[in-house]
Amino acid sequence: MSSWTRWHGPAMARLWGFCWLVVGFWRAALACPTSCKCSASRIWCSDPSPGIVAFPRLEPNSADPENITEIYIANQKRLEIINEDDVEAYAGLKNLTIVDSGLKFVAHKAFLKNSNLQHINFTRNKLMSLSRKHFRHLDLSELILVGNPFTCSCDIMWIKTLQETKSSPETQDLYCLNENSKNIPLANLQIPNCGLPSANLAAPNLTVEEGKSITLSCSVAGDPVPNLYWDVGNLVSKHMNETSHTQGSLRITNISSDDSGKQISCVAENLVGEDQDSVNLTVHFAPTITFLESPTSDHHWCIPFTVKGNPKPALQWFYNGAILNESKYICTKIHVTNHTEYHGCLQLDNPTHMNNGDYKLVAKNEYGKDEKQISAHFMGWPGIDDGANPNYPDVIYEDYGTAANDIGDTTNRSNEIPSTDVADKSGREHLSVYAVVVIASVVGFCLLVMLFLLKLARHSKFGMKDFSWFGFGKVKSRQGVGPASVISNDDDSASPLHHISNGSNTPSSSEGGPDAVIIGMTKIPVIENPQYFGITNSQLKPDTWPRGSPKTA
Repeated sequence: MSSWTRWHGPAMARLWGFCWLVVGFWRAALACPTSCKCSASRIWCSDPSPGIVAFPRLEPNSADPENITEIYIANQKRLEIINEDDVEAYAGLKNLTIVDSGLKFVAHKAFLKNSNLQHINFTRNKLMSLSRKHFRHLDLSELILVGNPFTCSCDIMWIKTLQETKSSPETQDLYCLNENSKNIPLANLQIPNCGLPSANLAAPNLTVEEGKSITLSCSVAGDPVPNLYWDVGNLVSKHMNETSHTQGSLRITNISSDDSGKQISCVAENLVGEDQDSVNLTVHFAPTITFLESPTSDHHWCIPFTVKGNPKPALQWFYNGAILNESKYICTKIHVTNHTEYHGCLQLDNPTHMNNGDYKLVAKNEYGKDEKQISAHFMGWPGIDDGANPNYPDVIYEDYGTAANDIGDTTNRSNEIPSTDVADKSGREHLSVYAVVVIASVVGFCLLVMLFLLKLARHSKFGMKDFSWFGFGKVKSRQGVGPASVISNDDDSASPLHHISNGSNTPSSSEGGPDAVIIGMTKIPVIENPQYFGITNSQLKPDTWPRGSPKTA
């Protein structure tokens, strides 16, 4: 049991992986041509014996030929031709090198499906002629042709032109054999009636309204006589062309706005090279709001939109039916412009529930207008937990001026609909709310203090309590004798005579008579007012009446 586990565990998996690797190398070796070596991404054939007589091809059961990025061939004297289908299987090929071999001919369409080719080296072969049609569709960064016995003719003048127009200062030392078998530097080669062609397009600046039709014409010239063709790229609109010798025409019907900004070229091509004349198609059309979505929050709140139009449309926002004048707190931002398409947002800085409502975008140019509306909810009303309030309040609109957005001033100043600066209004309302809260708090505190004092006063015998903590002392009367006992009783009644010194330095109680009180260091006689203390006439002493005053029964 232990041996079975050992051979069916990780060790067995590693063994099977090694076996498959060996089989893979063995199959690749079988598929690789004689005199060549192959890997997953490279083929190199440099052994001259026995050598190869045709361009190397991998067998169908071998590794995927599309993964081959480099083919190196050297010292293969019997390799003379590259046919049209020899290289097409190597779609990922980037570097092709054939040096010191017997290569004499390359088919015109040999590299038609090898669009990734960047480097070609045909050094020291037997090439007598080579057409530019082999390479016209390739974006080559290097083409080395040194050491080939080219024949001086118009067929290789394109190589001279290529060297002259090459941006790199390094040039190849190329020669060709003239009629006398003499080597002539290619840089000095002059061939009569062999030059670059020219193309002339009749409409250099083309502007048309959407849905219309146009016709372009082109004429070409050159010797050898060039071929004329149109390069329309990925034109969406319907089109057809007619050519006759050196003249050609292109008709485009029902032009689509999607073709605005696209390039149309008339191309003239001959053995030496090519020339082209191009025009950019400009299509005017009415604005279309292709995207408008509810606000999203990032660094700021944003109501995203996409608008298409040409000429550039003017944008105007409405809030709850009134013109929304933009400011530093709320404004239109265009983030991406793609020829006739604008991607942006209405940016709001810290919006509140006062900014909730319906926002409408209107895009307009001279060809028409479009509008769309969305409902925006930024924050719930105070006191509502769920944050949902579908009934937006009436807003008092005020005109605080306008601000231009990124694609022009979109404010219609002649419109008499009242406008609003929502963010400014919201800020002022916040300050007003804070001020009201502070004032209300102060007033409330004062009212509480007053109520407290009134409550104390209602419980006092004479209309107020003993406020000794305000600086009034208790009246010390003589024990049980005279009116002083009324003034200084056990209730500690409030009295204007309460501020009496209780210290040891007071005068003798025998001084001043029984109807006196001690205030500070002085003993003052007291004449009682029966109306003040609420004492009836029967309680008054007869001798307390002032002289001459009538006595009542």
